[in-house]
Amino acid sequence: MILAVAGFATRTGAAPTDPYADARRQFVAAYAVAENGAAGAAAADSEVLHEYPLYPYLLSARLERRLIDPAATPDIKAFLEKYGDQPVSRPLRREWLMALALRADWATYLAIYRPDVDDTIAARCNAYAARIALGRTDGMSDEALALWSTPKSLPPACDPATDWLKTQGLLTPDLIRRRAIAALDKGESGLARFLARSLPDATAAPISAWAALIESPRTSVDAYIAAPEREVAREALLDGWQRYARADAAGAADRYPALVEARRLDARAASPFALAVAVPLALGRNLRALEFFALGHPDDFDERAHEWHARAALWAGDWARVRKAIDAMPDSLRNQNRWRYWSARAYEQLGDANAAKQGYAAVLPTDNWYAVLSAARLGQPYSPTLQPVGLSDAEMDKLATDPAFVRTHELILCDMQTEAASEWKAALDGLTPSVQPQAIGLAARWGWYLQAIAAAAKLGLFNDYDLLYPRPYDADVRRGASLSGLPPELIYAIIRQESLYRADARSSADALGLMQLLPATARHTAKAWDMPAPSRASLLQPSVNVPLGSAYLRGLFDRFGEQAPLAIASYNAGPGAVRRWLPDAPMSADVWVENIPYNETRGYVQRVSWHTIVFGWLDGRKPRDVAGWLGTVRRPSTDVAAAGASN
Repeated sequence: MILAVAGFATRTGAAPTDPYADARRQFVAAYAVAENGAAGAAAADSEVLHEYPLYPYLLSARLERRLIDPAATPDIKAFLEKYGDQPVSRPLRREWLMALALRADWATYLAIYRPDVDDTIAARCNAYAARIALGRTDGMSDEALALWSTPKSLPPACDPATDWLKTQGLLTPDLIRRRAIAALDKGESGLARFLARSLPDATAAPISAWAALIESPRTSVDAYIAAPEREVAREALLDGWQRYARADAAGAADRYPALVEARRLDARAASPFALAVAVPLALGRNLRALEFFALGHPDDFDERAHEWHARAALWAGDWARVRKAIDAMPDSLRNQNRWRYWSARAYEQLGDANAAKQGYAAVLPTDNWYAVLSAARLGQPYSPTLQPVGLSDAEMDKLATDPAFVRTHELILCDMQTEAASEWKAALDGLTPSVQPQAIGLAARWGWYLQAIAAAAKLGLFNDYDLLYPRPYDADVRRGASLSGLPPELIYAIIRQESLYRADARSSADALGLMQLLPATARHTAKAWDMPAPSRASLLQPSVNVPLGSAYLRGLFDRFGEQAPLAIASYNAGPGAVRRWLPDAPMSADVWVENIPYNETRGYVQRVSWHTIVFGWLDGRKPRDVAGWLGTVRRPSTDVAAAGASN
């Protein structure tokens, strides 16, 4: 998708001009030819094309067609020398190194290879293969051993280095054992078993036992319970137990007493086994989690255990336990906005109104989900804290003429998103910190909101809401709002969270467009709403995607009885998951959201809700009534759920 040309308007308001229009058309056509396998010839290119900022990308694409031709070596070398470590040279460099390795042109490989640039494992291993082939192995053993010791399986390119280490007698049984243990610690049981084959039986046996605990945790744990005399390393048994508990928390909870008795674990030794059960029980909102958290020693609580201890207490409505769990957290965790809010909530529930008000007031200025909740608890309307970045048209105009940013913009216009992102990163990193914010404004001026927002986040700039919360699809959003009856700010919040405004966004799960709709979901929604069946291509059009996404979201609201947290969570995790997470009795919405077991979905609900506040506030810059955030979550009636299921 070629984006509309932007950013060429003059300060005087004259008609926009595009100095590269002709060259860009020529480039796109020539690049497509090169991508389709034709090398092409520079002599046939026009002078306009030669002068185009992206011309080196065309040269690189043509050279990639010649990688297997040894006669191309001088041209490729000359290109890499001319463009050094610029983004345009990196793909060609990577592909050429692979081609040189395939034809074992090791002398050229070493002449080109740079460990600071070509830092993939395969590139490093090919460099070792080159040194071995050319007899340049002095000083290689330590670095080759360090790479071999990685606890992951290595690519085939590393086989020559491994064989060389063997011939040098450097792969001792102790090193092999240590790598196998490291692999087991990472869950790489297959690699560990492979390594154990070369070890004596007595050394290999514990490795195989741990591998079995990884591969069949329940069966292996039961075997160790049934045979208390059978030896097993504590870390191996704990690893298998943790895996078993994650797969079947209730089953592990039932077996816990037998495990403790069979392995003769005192309270201190049993603590990590208890916590291994407590966390997955809490994830499943099983109230037995508190029983197992109580068995954990304070020194064995990591951040995850601390957090889920507090969440389990919240789910149980045990506010004294919530207070205790938060007090036990390390300062770095306890002082996060999340737990400062919940600490204030606990004070409020336990009757200390003054401490609660102080706690909420401390969270208010932080601009996030918990800040809005704090305002609601204090009975106050909420306004985000606007902090403009301080953009300068003159500074942005100056940046726009920098060659790196010119190339970035042209790559965007040529729909070369990967290359544009690479140029952008190099250009942004090359700026001084004081100038980097201007690049955010430049990206937004181009309509490249994805990179503008990502760069702002990287620089810790979150509160310029005029800059970071644009509304470029107003007509489509208004149509979606009119169709669905949902507020435009919620639709925009979903768009921002799902695709960061990229109309052509495609996810690894095949979700498409601004609101990231799966084709099957889009077709089902279109049929239910008597809309034309969308094609994959049409889902990349905002005029199709946004109304369909709004209609689908409307169906989720209907299915879950107009409860926004449930509908938003369903948009991310699916209605089936949300139904599994519903409480048996009505529960405060903030407690329910905090106990969503998927980190992604919990964060999604919180961010979409926050985005909705910001988009709504931008309309009139007036404080927002957020009393509705204090609602409850309940199971929808059977009739509503059944009706929603048909939408």
